[in-house]
Amino acid sequence: MTRRRPALARRLTVALVASTVVMSAAAEPAVYRLDPEQTFVHFEVRHFDTSTLRGRVGPVRGEITLDAAAGRGLLGLVIDMRTLDTGFRLLDARLRQADLLDVAGHPEAYFVAERFRFEQGRPVELTGELTLRGTSAALTLRALRFGCVDATSPGPQRCGGDFEGQVLRSVFGASFGLPLVADRVRILVQAEGVLQARANGRDWSSRLD
Repeated sequence: MTRRRPALARRLTVALVASTVVMSAAAEPAVYRLDPEQTFVHFEVRHFDTSTLRGRVGPVRGEITLDAAAGRGLLGLVIDMRTLDTGFRLLDARLRQADLLDVAGHPEAYFVAERFRFEQGRPVELTGELTLRGTSAALTLRALRFGCVDATSPGPQRCGGDFEGQVLRSVFGASFGLPLVADRVRILVQAEGVLQARANGRDWSSRLD
């Protein structure tokens, strides 16, 4: 765990999406851009060991470069924490306070991943670094489902899916309410992106500039 704001996260605008249809052995890396109408981060945490507190943040913005043939990917997720919504305004205001999400001090969270695992050309797992409240820790997201619009359909190709992971909120300093409100938080990401371009063999390091 580190306490820094990753330079990579600040320089990338990223979408949590992937492609299988275009990722044959001969395919070049492809760039997808997030559709803000279809991409959100949802969270769930057990509340007083009775019910589950749920909410969502988003839309999330950005893009992703993927090369399934080479087993590589480069992803960044920029999450505006000011959009947090549980459906209950008083609860939203409480969650935004300094002893929980500290939205005033850290209005954006980031997820940056460069470790991807593919099966049969599909992304099934990605591991990277989540930065929340200015603190960074490892996070793995696993694909619950994934699909693409048929490449022969009109319009640009569109791919997306649902991804799941979990974090301990205390790792990020959001420890208020423990243990009555659970430490472990389930994260669900719904994501959909639109094909923008082929990377055309460009040096991957150029994506970080």
